Amino acid sequence: MKKLMLFICAFSILLSACTEPNKNKENMNKINTIAEKYVKLVLDVGHHHSAYIDAYYGPEEWKAESHKKPLAELLTETRDLINKLNSTQVEASQALRKQFLAIQLNSIVMFIRLQQGEQITFDDESLGLYDAISPNTTEVELNKSLQELELLVPGKGTLNERLNAYKKQFIIPLDKLDTVFVAAIDEARKRTKNYIALPSNENFTIEYVTDKVWSGYNWYQGNNFSLIQFNTDFPIYIERAIDLASHEGYPGHHVFNSQMEQHLVDKMGWIEYSIYPLYSPMSLLAEGSANYGIDVAFPKTERLAFEKDVLFPLAGLDKEQAERYYQIQDKLAELSYADNMVAKRYLDGEIDKEAAIELLMKYALSSKEKSTQRIGFIEANRAYVINYNLGQDLVRQYVDRLTGTEGAEKRWQVFAELLALPKTASMMAD
Repeated sequence: MKKLMLFICAFSILLSACTEPNKNKENMNKINTIAEKYVKLVLDVGHHHSAYIDAYYGPEEWKAESHKKPLAELLTETRDLINKLNSTQVEASQALRKQFLAIQLNSIVMFIRLQQGEQITFDDESLGLYDAISPNTTEVELNKSLQELELLVPGKGTLNERLNAYKKQFIIPLDKLDTVFVAAIDEARKRTKNYIALPSNENFTIEYVTDKVWSGYNWYQGNNFSLIQFNTDFPIYIERAIDLASHEGYPGHHVFNSQMEQHLVDKMGWIEYSIYPLYSPMSLLAEGSANYGIDVAFPKTERLAFEKDVLFPLAGLDKEQAERYYQIQDKLAELSYADNMVAKRYLDGEIDKEAAIELLMKYALSSKEKSTQRIGFIEANRAYVINYNLGQDLVRQYVDRLTGTEGAEKRWQVFAELLALPKTASMMAD
């Protein structure tokens, strides 16, 4: 009897060992099938909004086969796919993948509801599309920074008038713009390559454009190549050279997209990362990491030194003014959530367009023309504005938590890992 029991036990163990890999393979096939359907779903939804798909480097035949379907049909497809994903068991190595897909699919539901004309509050839209809600900033909080700026900015007139007059001496002349941008991008690239292994074929092209609601844009083309555009509708100030070089290029959007393609699509075969829906939680990480990456690549003292030694002379600007100028820039950064405050009130119908422009002029301290352009961006992209400042803060908190008291090398390591295996806002909070 004992021999029989031992034989049964041994057989059970052997059977379990044989069936477990088959079960894992079956679950892997299920998640891969859902990922493929997700990509095709995003392609179909993209027919309803020209900016919805920011980048795609998946199979060309999927794009060719995609067509415009009724929104109601797409909504049903999305909810069915969510149910299938929820009922799919995955092994531990696929848990983050499943979580990411679930959050992305839920954002598609919100996007379709918006396209159907449903009236949704700013905060509900933010949470549904970007997996986060911006803090409720008030004038009381912003006024403190305005008062401190009053003491820093020289001249006569209102603070807005004085600031914009003062900043004129820091405009990059148009004939020096390309020289300054190329120098900034080359330095950002060099610093990034010290810590992140970039593909040997990665590259980019720069274009200068006009008549846009944004100041810079990275159009990732796939195969580690980007088209980076800078908008010259308005004067470009010297600090924007490093900001845009890092944000759009290194270690920003160009590196983020390249890392996803290299590590997740090419190596892992996770096809869901071959498509980037702009109005989705991916953008909070994309914009937040691109903004945070500026400080990672150029810590404050190193940035000031590079500005004074390289960029100010290339632009023909007085480098002796750099320290005071960046002191003012640091104080202006404290007003960044004014954008979110204004966007929320305007889109929720609490204020009209003229009042929104006036609030931006007061709290973002931009000219009337620049404030009007910013309202154009808000009208076009709605709650997307939270991704820049809130995204940056959430990425910083996440990296700081994992870095602890360790130095720059550890910070770069955690940051690079986040780019290679993206997490949404709620995933970073876990």
